[in-house]
Amino acid sequence: MSNLQPSTLRIGRRYRPNRLAPAYDALVIGSGIGGLTTAALLSELGWKVCVLEQHYTAGGYTHSYARAGYEWDVGVHYIGDVGRKTRTRRLFDFLSGGRLEWAPMDAEYDRFYIGDKVFCARAGKKEFRDNLVAQFPAEEAAIDRYMQLLAEASGTASMLGLERLLKPWQRALATPYRKWKTPAFIYQNTYEVLRSLTADPDLIATICGQWGDMGLPPKQSAFLVHAMIARHYLHGGFYPVGGSWRIADTIIPKIQQAGGEVFTYARVKRIEVENGAVHGVEMEGGHRIECPCVVSSAGIDNTFNVLLPRNAVAKSGYNGALKHVRPSIGHLGVYIGLQATAEELGLPRTNFWIYPGNDYDAAVEAFLQNPEAPFPVVYVSFPSAKDPDYLNRHPGTATIEIVAPAPYEWFEQWQGTTWGKRGEDYEQFKAQLGERLMRHLYDKLPQLEGRVDYYEVSTPLSTEWFSGYRRGELYGLDHTPERLQQDWLGPRTRIRGLWLTGQDTLTCGVTGAMMAGLLTATAMAGARRMSPLMKQIFG
Repeated sequence: MSNLQPSTLRIGRRYRPNRLAPAYDALVIGSGIGGLTTAALLSELGWKVCVLEQHYTAGGYTHSYARAGYEWDVGVHYIGDVGRKTRTRRLFDFLSGGRLEWAPMDAEYDRFYIGDKVFCARAGKKEFRDNLVAQFPAEEAAIDRYMQLLAEASGTASMLGLERLLKPWQRALATPYRKWKTPAFIYQNTYEVLRSLTADPDLIATICGQWGDMGLPPKQSAFLVHAMIARHYLHGGFYPVGGSWRIADTIIPKIQQAGGEVFTYARVKRIEVENGAVHGVEMEGGHRIECPCVVSSAGIDNTFNVLLPRNAVAKSGYNGALKHVRPSIGHLGVYIGLQATAEELGLPRTNFWIYPGNDYDAAVEAFLQNPEAPFPVVYVSFPSAKDPDYLNRHPGTATIEIVAPAPYEWFEQWQGTTWGKRGEDYEQFKAQLGERLMRHLYDKLPQLEGRVDYYEVSTPLSTEWFSGYRRGELYGLDHTPERLQQDWLGPRTRIRGLWLTGQDTLTCGVTGAMMAGLLTATAMAGARRMSPLMKQIFG
């Protein structure tokens, strides 16, 4: 039997003022993977770090929850680039002390239902390319050119990360070199780049079949982010053995060993700023934690529009900068439990992406204009099939998760209400949306109809309540070309002692936020102090 028991899903220590150490070297707001990575790396350097998480469990979008005898992950549906000793895998191994294991998904890790056609993505660089050619034999030259563009974009992505480390004067000196080395297509929208390669709408749709992984369709998203996601999964998808809660569970001990702690039920009301410098935070109950170093992993919107004093934001010149970024779209989640195993039900280790047609942008626009229009994308994941340890924790059962976009505006009339007590109208609306999404599941897997034991629906309000994102956004800031070119998005801020981390400072997803945590720790500690640690991690 597994020793990964679901009773440990509530990880972290419950906050009480009398449990705080007399002093900390840094406070981190938010226990998502970006905040935990920053805290763990600083802890390795001898810093005493206090992580403050407003939810009842640590992990941010990597947390899991259990209900009715089942267990689901809220944000980790698959991870790429961990099947080999890549930089991503090496950093995960270091942070977790080697205790985090990864299970591969099926070779066909993503399946795209585009209208009445079906396409797929296969694991392995050559296999991915050859599979595309097999599906679109007349487009071989376009596919090969696309693979070349992915490789070229990889170098630019690394440069983007390094640039985030630079101080403003260093960045100014480096700008001419960066512009010279940056291909023009990097900041074009994804559709423009792909349309220059091919006129086949189904090929473009297949290549963009993972657009839900960043929340923007191809005519709005930056090609650089598309390329980063595509390359991330070239060698297939993987799932954390034991569930996504294991990510935070294996990282937290590194913070605690240095004298730090990860507190839950620890809602920060305000970051205190005086004379242009951070002095600590005020907690929801009024208690103040003094510290001249605060790292926000709460997202750009929360940091600058909620946590910081307005005069501090204005004096440091952020009011204008904030106009160039916007929150990503909210989402619905359906969490399904079945009284049979994944094998008995024929559930795959493959993600389903279901689209009404091959014009993704038109589908999104129609949906935003009319809630009765088809969902522009429906994503279906089978976590119990992906996790080889699941049956040890929940024998004889299986789980499925469905994710689909939903604008926060649909739910604004219930803004400010309490989770679980939002009234009959809200529950009815939520149920209607859930039933629509369940029809997609039954359409693809008809054997499941009548076999579902339990399901519940989450909305952007659920995300706001549990994760603190005010618009229920899943991917922080929208990954538009304009957003990627905002130089102020990085670890450093114009307020002394305030640092940023998480997906808003680099790119979306677990790996993007984790790498942002690495950048933040490096910027805070300095490259010289981090260099030995980097060699230890990456060799």
